[in-house]
Amino acid sequence: MAPVPSCPTEAIPLRTTTCDLAEADDFIRLHRGEHPEEGPVEHRLAEVHAEVAATGTYRHTAAELVFGARVAWRNSARCIGRLYWRSLKVRDLRDLRDPKEIADECVEHLRLATNGGKVRPVITVFAPDEPGRPGPRIRNEQLIRYAGYPGRDGGVLGDRRNAELTERAIALGWRPPATRGPFDVLPLVVEREDTEPAVVELPRDAVLEVAIGHPEYPWLARLGLRWHAVPAISNMRLRIGGVDYPAAPFNGWYMGTEIGARNFADTDRYDLLPYLGKRMGLDTSKVQTLWRDRVLVELNRAVLHSFEEAGVTITDHHTESERFLTHIRKEEAAGRSCPADWTWIVPPMSSGITGVFHRYYDKEELVPNFFPVDTRGVCPVIH
Repeated sequence: MAPVPSCPTEAIPLRTTTCDLAEADDFIRLHRGEHPEEGPVEHRLAEVHAEVAATGTYRHTAAELVFGARVAWRNSARCIGRLYWRSLKVRDLRDLRDPKEIADECVEHLRLATNGGKVRPVITVFAPDEPGRPGPRIRNEQLIRYAGYPGRDGGVLGDRRNAELTERAIALGWRPPATRGPFDVLPLVVEREDTEPAVVELPRDAVLEVAIGHPEYPWLARLGLRWHAVPAISNMRLRIGGVDYPAAPFNGWYMGTEIGARNFADTDRYDLLPYLGKRMGLDTSKVQTLWRDRVLVELNRAVLHSFEEAGVTITDHHTESERFLTHIRKEEAAGRSCPADWTWIVPPMSSGITGVFHRYYDKEELVPNFFPVDTRGVCPVIH
């Protein structure tokens, strides 16, 4: 699952608006067009129109919610792993609004998704935004995030990306371990406009982690690197037929480069390439030696090797690129557009030798889909 923009950490003044009826119509027709066994579309449209006229919104049926969540994944232009969109397990928890109960169910989501290392795609959908009654928000970018502790020297111990979230969690009462480390799991921070935030630590049995070693560099295992098994994105808004679900954590499984070429390598994350280059004995004095490229390959080998050794689901960027092209062919055969953002679909290493590099993609933004929540807590309007 592709990384997403980080969640804002300032207070969010939440507001909601009436459901977009035209978008609702389009979704109902799409659902019934792909699932005619659900009955005549005209009858359902009349129900939706009446409910929106009375309340400003409407409630999806269980079948509509499952379909909408899966199609949101199908339409997600930044995700390379969409071949498996039909396999997404949808947990319908739309009646939950209490932050503590939501955090507890996020823990259960992780247990279900982890599945003993055989990671399975899961989405948990909590209460929607309604006119005058906004739904809950999850502050964490993903359900599992590592803390980032700024130091007096300007450096950061841990994940630099999560420094603000770490500060927010501490301000809300979270106590970091007595001995702080680079892989301290942050608590979940769940908020709702009219109540106190919930700060819930993730139990150890809900966070499967993989220790990172290397098949040829035994010293790398002694560095203590590790990463969590489930990439459960939690700060995106699920939009289905004009209804917004601001708390709907979802996951696939990792592609190795997300960890090895981004989380470990990016300068605003763990920035490990310079250190590892020296440990490998490479000439790091100039970029022309391609020392960074060589380190990147070995770091990604280490990630794939370690997950495989631990029996935890992961995929490599070459395999997933071919699977995505298979997905496009299937969508085209079904008469559907398959939008894709080239800058996210093309892997962050070895790009030119993957199939996804050598083509253009549709840029149309489709709904249902996932969208970031902006600083006002309002989903961008999609037309």
